[in-house]
Amino acid sequence: MPGDMPDFSRGAAYMNGTYVPMAEAKISVGDWGFIHSDVTYDVVHVWDGKFFRLEDHLDRFHRSLAGYRLSPPVSREEMREILARCVALSGLREAFVAMLSTRGVPRIYGSRRPEDCDNSFIAYACPWVDVIPKDVQERGAHLWIASIPRISPLSLDPTLKNYSWRDFVRGLFEAHDHGYDTAVLLDPEGYVTEGSGFNVFAVKGNVVMTPDRGALEGVTRRSVLDLCDELGLVGKIMPMRTEDLMEADEVFCSTTAGGVMPCARVGNATIGDNIMANDRPGPISVKLKEVYWRKHAEGWHATPVNYDDPEHPLLMQTTAA
Repeated sequence: MPGDMPDFSRGAAYMNGTYVPMAEAKISVGDWGFIHSDVTYDVVHVWDGKFFRLEDHLDRFHRSLAGYRLSPPVSREEMREILARCVALSGLREAFVAMLSTRGVPRIYGSRRPEDCDNSFIAYACPWVDVIPKDVQERGAHLWIASIPRISPLSLDPTLKNYSWRDFVRGLFEAHDHGYDTAVLLDPEGYVTEGSGFNVFAVKGNVVMTPDRGALEGVTRRSVLDLCDELGLVGKIMPMRTEDLMEADEVFCSTTAGGVMPCARVGNATIGDNIMANDRPGPISVKLKEVYWRKHAEGWHATPVNYDDPEHPLLMQTTAA
């Protein structure tokens, strides 16, 4: 890099009003976001140099901020510009872009009053990541139904983004111990919820169903339901039991970090493996994935990044083509 210009090629972060390389982004060990998981966040992706559904992610982030009573010291407009500048500085054309707010470090040492903390705003852009690797998506993910129950929504609202992932991590260990790629969790009453960073769908005939409880209201989930209308499928948000997955024609997952991700197997230790037709992704899952990415290329819900001027990084020509 010329002169003293930092190397942002592996990602750029915004911390305390300053832009730093991703490797230099740190928070205090006294921050409640670290010691109490008192933090919220959201993640938007950039594909081919364009944010996808940026305003929808900002909407959800602000709902989470309100739900957790967090007030970061930046406006929505400033957040938008900070996120875009992180991308422009990194030069990444495909990126995973996060925004988060922590409770902060108490101004009075040892205080247990949330009001004694100054809330933060942190953002970063790093190279694209797939929740389920691309080669696994191609052959179809093997989805484990975990014995670990999802945290009750009476304790933690699943529609507000959070880092309280102990249930998900235990589910992932269980899935990997049994040779599966990832896991979906049931709630204490046995209803299907979600996986670690993704929503889950089941296809039966022309009906594409996704759980109505215990799950984040995913932006990619919304995109899938929009595509169902376009493709003549019936998208439903509804109660789902294990048998809805086990007896489905197809199963797939959706997330910002990966899009539409087909599955090929669903099973657990009690019910046993359900090997779908040919142990490969089904045709509706594959079609939804293809259309999802094709519409990206056409500029669907796109907000371009101006890489040539990091000081003014958003072109703000959002389209919903």
